[in-house]
Amino acid sequence: MQNAAPTAAVSEPVPDITVAGRRLRPSPVFDTYWRFAAARQDAYFARLRDNGPAPTDPILARHRFTNCYRAADRVSQFAIHDVGYGGPQEPRDVVFRMLLFKFFNKIDTWRLLEAELGTVTWASWQPAAARAVLDAARHALYSPAYIIPPPRLGGTRKHHDHLLLAETMIHDGLAEKLQDAHGLANVFALLRAYPGLGDFLAFQFSIDLNYTAVLDFSENDFVVAGPGARDGIRKCFGPAAHGIEDAVIAYMSETQEAHFARLGLRFASLGGRRLHLVDCQNLFCEVDKYARVAHPAVPSISGRTRIKQQYHRNGDPMPAPWFPPKWGITEAVRAQAAAVVVPR
Repeated sequence: MQNAAPTAAVSEPVPDITVAGRRLRPSPVFDTYWRFAAARQDAYFARLRDNGPAPTDPILARHRFTNCYRAADRVSQFAIHDVGYGGPQEPRDVVFRMLLFKFFNKIDTWRLLEAELGTVTWASWQPAAARAVLDAARHALYSPAYIIPPPRLGGTRKHHDHLLLAETMIHDGLAEKLQDAHGLANVFALLRAYPGLGDFLAFQFSIDLNYTAVLDFSENDFVVAGPGARDGIRKCFGPAAHGIEDAVIAYMSETQEAHFARLGLRFASLGGRRLHLVDCQNLFCEVDKYARVAHPAVPSISGRTRIKQQYHRNGDPMPAPWFPPKWGITEAVRAQAAAVVVPR
């Protein structure tokens, strides 16, 4: 059973909803949010299942979108499996590895460091050697996924400052402070205090550290709406949602089953794991992009009208999915990927 393409469906207008005591009137993009999520999740499992057919929706087929679940994206999968759980599990080592990876957010950069320096541990870390390895790199060191501003710590090159910042955070006892944290909001506050880490990056880093064995907080504890999510929320609800974006994200997570059912959609949850706050936040970013083509007349905050990244289908099979062991969903997701899909 597969879901209809998001652009092909028409539904009755959605009644006004109340969030944080404020009345919001959903636009047509609100239903597109749920249809996009169902279709994008179908595409994820199709890729896992023997690199299955491309999406039938022309926007999904032509443009690049992240997965519904943040942890299922390629870079997150690498961060979880190879970085977070791929070396010594002493908290200081785990935190240092994850910070070091996230400052560049690029798999090739991490592989270069490990190829030249060996398994990254805090005790064996050689700052001068690491700087020299990255100085000599022949590829871009940073992912284009989002901007990682320089912390401006006096280094001659941006990556020197990021290496120094990761080292400084460990010297400051961040790993030990994280173990004493009382929730994701506390983790966020600890990270936000460092130069170069604004609200968006501090939240993203909090989620990545929470994937590891060092932390174990619910992803429904705390959320920060990034610029893309704010654009998506504006398209779904208009200016009335300004200032209550976090509450809107919480509403989406809390009511997801009701809206999928209302639209007659089958949403294949990730091994039985519901969409959490970070996933709903990311979906607002993606529906903002999707709506630039599907709903070009609906305004956003940024005013962007094009989707920059094109989708180029890779014929290589996707690696077997692997999620934090504490979630207990890896085998269930693999079973879902192997299941036979019965057309509706």
